[in-house]
Amino acid sequence: MKTFTSMHEYNHEEVIFCQDRDSGLRAIIAIHDTTLGPALGGTRMWPYKSEDEALEDVLRLSRGMTYKSAAAGLNLGGGKAVIIGDPQRDKNEILFRAFGRFVHGLNGRFITGEDVGTEVNDMVWAKMETPWVLGVPEIIGGSGDPSPITARGVYFGLKACCEAVFDSASMRNRKIAIQGVGHVGYYLAGFLHKEGAKLFVTDIHKDRVRRCVEEFGATAVDSDKIYDVDAEIFAPCALGAIINDETVQRLKCKIIAGGANNQLADEIKHGRMLMEKKILYAPDYVINAGGLINVANELEGYHREKALKEAESIYSTLKKIIEIARQENIPTGEASNRFAEHRLEQVAKLIRMHVISMPRQIRGERYAW
Repeated sequence: MKTFTSMHEYNHEEVIFCQDRDSGLRAIIAIHDTTLGPALGGTRMWPYKSEDEALEDVLRLSRGMTYKSAAAGLNLGGGKAVIIGDPQRDKNEILFRAFGRFVHGLNGRFITGEDVGTEVNDMVWAKMETPWVLGVPEIIGGSGDPSPITARGVYFGLKACCEAVFDSASMRNRKIAIQGVGHVGYYLAGFLHKEGAKLFVTDIHKDRVRRCVEEFGATAVDSDKIYDVDAEIFAPCALGAIINDETVQRLKCKIIAGGANNQLADEIKHGRMLMEKKILYAPDYVINAGGLINVANELEGYHREKALKEAESIYSTLKKIIEIARQENIPTGEASNRFAEHRLEQVAKLIRMHVISMPRQIRGERYAW
């Protein structure tokens, strides 16, 4: 992959490659946009097939974080980090502490936390080397696992979608297929079960599926068969790019709304295909912003009730985006991009206005007298 070409395509500010021979660390940090504030995004650990695949993933994910922060109304920019390695085999204290040192070298320009393949304890190791880590246990000043609040945001986002499609926000007796019942998917299943939904679940880890069957009365489905379930709602809560040319044709649902990032393999093409099939798609970076909202609250002094209420506001944000899509006859993904870009543009104008109006000495310039 041509790094600068890719950075130009996604309009990134900075990409940092991190390597530590002793610990085996190989990581990439991508800072997409800091118009609204410092870049915030989780650190993912995954056994990528190639360095190019890791770079493509971190570029897409960090760009998504810019739009997620903007749409959520946060004064934060977008960033992401990926560590190349098997999270089941390659984790160790020194690796994450070495990674923490690279984060610290950015002096607060990038703030991180857990993501796919990483856990709270991994972030505790990283935090030994830098204060710019969020989502650590409450006992050391953090907010703990953000998954329950991410799931709560997805749950309220689902209600907005149901209201738009079915004229009712109720989940009672709704048939919902959940792909991935790890952290977010499991908590989402709990919310939906409590309201009386009928659940179909799958996961590459069979113990997670078994837990949902036993606790929520869910129906277990093979991983590749989840797209064929006769469900009204499909909730992707695992990895991205699962909505593609092949799976779009198999889906029988009326709504796609889940916690996974980058659900559409091609944002424009597959967004339009879903629109043509009259499937309402909840843009992933809007509906799954609860975790981001949760950890962002740590920057101001964490209050869980405040984070919960802000995550619930995803309901009203999604309703606005759905309305934009309907009025302009465009896919919801394009509508959410316009919604986020409008805020970025407005704040950028404010920044320029303040820079122009500030006295020169405040801007750091010296008078020549």
